[in-house]
Amino acid sequence: MNDFPWLTVLIAVPLVGALVTAFLPKAPGSVLPKQVALGFSLLTLAVGVAIAAQYDTGDGMQMTETHTWIEAFGVHYALGVDGLGLLLILLTVFLVPVVFVASWNEADGNNVPAFFAWALALEAFGLCVFAATDVFLFYVVFEATLIPAYFLIGGFGREGRSFAALKFLMYQLGGGLVLLAAVIGLYVVSADAGSPSYLLSDLQNVEMSTTWERWLFVGFMIAFAVKAPLFPLHTWLADTTEKATPGTSVLLVCVLDKIGTFGMLRFCLGLFPEASQWATPVVVTLALISIVYGAFLAIGQDDILRLIGLTSLSHFGFITLGIFAFSSQGASGSILYMVNHGIGTAALFLIAGYLIRRKGTSLISEISGVQNRAPVLAGLFLVAGLATLGLPGLSQFVSEILVMIAAFDYHWWVGVVAVTGIVLAAIYVLWLYQRTMTGPPVAGDEGMKDLNRRELVAVVPLMLALVLFGFYPMPLLDAANPTVDTLLEHVGVSDDAPSVPAADHAEEGEH
Repeated sequence: MNDFPWLTVLIAVPLVGALVTAFLPKAPGSVLPKQVALGFSLLTLAVGVAIAAQYDTGDGMQMTETHTWIEAFGVHYALGVDGLGLLLILLTVFLVPVVFVASWNEADGNNVPAFFAWALALEAFGLCVFAATDVFLFYVVFEATLIPAYFLIGGFGREGRSFAALKFLMYQLGGGLVLLAAVIGLYVVSADAGSPSYLLSDLQNVEMSTTWERWLFVGFMIAFAVKAPLFPLHTWLADTTEKATPGTSVLLVCVLDKIGTFGMLRFCLGLFPEASQWATPVVVTLALISIVYGAFLAIGQDDILRLIGLTSLSHFGFITLGIFAFSSQGASGSILYMVNHGIGTAALFLIAGYLIRRKGTSLISEISGVQNRAPVLAGLFLVAGLATLGLPGLSQFVSEILVMIAAFDYHWWVGVVAVTGIVLAAIYVLWLYQRTMTGPPVAGDEGMKDLNRRELVAVVPLMLALVLFGFYPMPLLDAANPTVDTLLEHVGVSDDAPSVPAADHAEEGEH
């Protein structure tokens, strides 16, 4: 079973599903494309769970596959999974079927097979990104994700989506071109060292000059700062989430954007350890600006989807801050934050989408008193919002605490500035809830219905995950910690942070 190509199968299932779904009949009202796409997404989830069941948390990169692709350039089809990749793979395979159930009616009146086919293609490319252990393969699928993302934004959503899709594509292609230059630079460096190779395992042992390393770091970092996004390369984010469908926004912000912070850990720290420390003051400053600026922008919004999108600018600032604080708490907190942000923000987007379908508007100023007509919708929206602001007992709290410990350990003023982001989060979340859910109902809301069974099936698993990982984050930390230790050792950073496995907790409880 160890020789079975699990990761290739994981990628192939949604890719085949995308092709099958795309060629199904486009008859109005047909549910077959939706059912087929959902079936393939659930099969992908099953493969992901099978991979997780076999994963050994203490054994580094696993389930590796390496096949020569372009021998002359040292390019390989190489896959592998460690704790970081595993958690993001599981997040992806979990969110896609949730999005399909929640978006069952989003594509009605348009090309239904296309929406679900592009979403499956995006899932396949995203999974390949998180499993790639060859830099050239990573770059190819990094760019390939833009194709389904562009068509999902531009083909489905609200008026103005074409401009939003074009803006998204221009930013991402710009970052991709910079990344391509850096990837070519890596080839030159590895060739000068004796044997050209794009394998991570080979590149980590290549000696490169300080100048080369710093320039290559800058190239990779710019591409990842666009993807994440990080100030000042973030302006595509709000336009995209405002105009795209909520389901598309979940796939972009909760899955695709994680490629940015994933890349910072995997490639910036993994390939350019000295340059990563050299750039830390600038990156930390940009992360702090993202945290505070994103929160202030969110407070001033009147569009729900735009507001939720801008909260992610602030959250990605926290994730980046944790990465470049260079401590075990910061790196573990960042990986945990990626997962928990994906779950909580997905819940916010989907519930906001339900609300907009009922109200016919996304403007906060035109919505009031929803809890009187749809108490379940309002209650779940409150839970998702409280998770976003880091309420103890919900999953994002653990992530923020770890990042804040790392921030104060890095420098007291960094921690102080980061704390303001948490305070501002409470303002924009509670103000949003107060303005939309409380107060007198708007005239004409008498027939407004609460969440139906299908909508609950989509969001209840997200709510359960928020509570479960809020009280018991150890499964996530047990997967992340070995990867963090390896990365910090590679960067040359060590700290004395305690690392207590879940098994030891159980033994202590017995005494």
